[in-house]
Amino acid sequence: MKLHALLDSAANDRIVAAGLDPAGVEQLLQRATQEVETAGLPAAQLALARDGAVVFSADFGASKPEQLYSVFSATKAITAAAVWLLLDSGQLAEDERVSDIIPAFATHGKDTVTVEQLLTHTAGFPHAPFRPLDWLDPDRRNARWQQWRLTWTPGSRYEYHPTSAMWVLAEIIERRSGRAFSQFVREEVLGPLHLVDLYLGSPLPAHERVVPCQLVGVALTPHDYARLGIPPPLLTEVTEDAIQSFNDPAIRQVGIPGGGAVTSASELARFWQAVLAGGLQGRVLWSDAQRASVRRVRTGDFRDPLFNRLANRGLGIVVAGDETRTWRGFGRGNSALALGHNGAGGQIAWADPATGVSFVFLTGGHDRNSVREAARGVALSTLAADLCRQASRDQASRD
Repeated sequence: MKLHALLDSAANDRIVAAGLDPAGVEQLLQRATQEVETAGLPAAQLALARDGAVVFSADFGASKPEQLYSVFSATKAITAAAVWLLLDSGQLAEDERVSDIIPAFATHGKDTVTVEQLLTHTAGFPHAPFRPLDWLDPDRRNARWQQWRLTWTPGSRYEYHPTSAMWVLAEIIERRSGRAFSQFVREEVLGPLHLVDLYLGSPLPAHERVVPCQLVGVALTPHDYARLGIPPPLLTEVTEDAIQSFNDPAIRQVGIPGGGAVTSASELARFWQAVLAGGLQGRVLWSDAQRASVRRVRTGDFRDPLFNRLANRGLGIVVAGDETRTWRGFGRGNSALALGHNGAGGQIAWADPATGVSFVFLTGGHDRNSVREAARGVALSTLAADLCRQASRDQASRD
């Protein structure tokens, strides 16, 4: 089959060597092109990796291979990966109370919050405010920990914490490691994995390559949501102004632990390969036992209050689970074991142990039409998952 124009000259050999059907790859790339053009996304990238390496990547719109993207909440898995190291080494325990690590946190009933609850969005303070630049001042941090109040009893329910819980986890990393949060992530996670183009706290020279965040499309009205039979999105701190604030170099340099990473689709796909295997290129970061613990769903019967679907949260990640997995950002063909964490505006990032594949789609265009954005994610993830599921079946039949 003729090589798709979006792929480099060696991609076809890698696709065949990975056991992927070139026709399926073509279908995925065509669908991505269609989605980008239909939504008016200014730039986008996708990448698929297997066996620790990127099989193929592609740029759409004005995107170029060297460019980087803000990945927003897909950052949470990177911050969690640093926490996994502390758990694995015994420097931290899931059942530790946050107030025993950060004394200023022991106010307004927050003294019962545990590390596990921070990672599973069951901590009870989903809307607690924090200004990113306050992170640079320890006194302001402590003032925030003291001011925050609970919305509901810790451990009693699930509600997504857009940034609050991750700020606390970053503080815990600093206190237990003795290093700045971004330094610990760079030296203990990104560096050993040779992820040189993944930044959490990006240096100024990298900013020239970051695709600006732009808002596209028209938001649906309450009437539109009612007509579709789905609830409108909850009002959260993820506003249009907040999204565009990530174009500010000062904000990027902070490295917001719940949303501030910048990287390429290829680099993020490699990160998820590391999560699947425990490491990359012979360097093991997390033990088998720790990775099994991370993947175990901790939220039981708790449901996402927006969609009334099971939350299915592991330690800092989302697990695909049952047939309602598309509501959690996965494709229909993903296995129940697939895990990942997507980001605001349509960023997709997941890996599937059943096929050994990781898939990432990033865009600088944040679609105001949340239904179109969600449908795009399901469509692209389904095509990527089906492509790899067929390859796994073919491999099994040969074996």
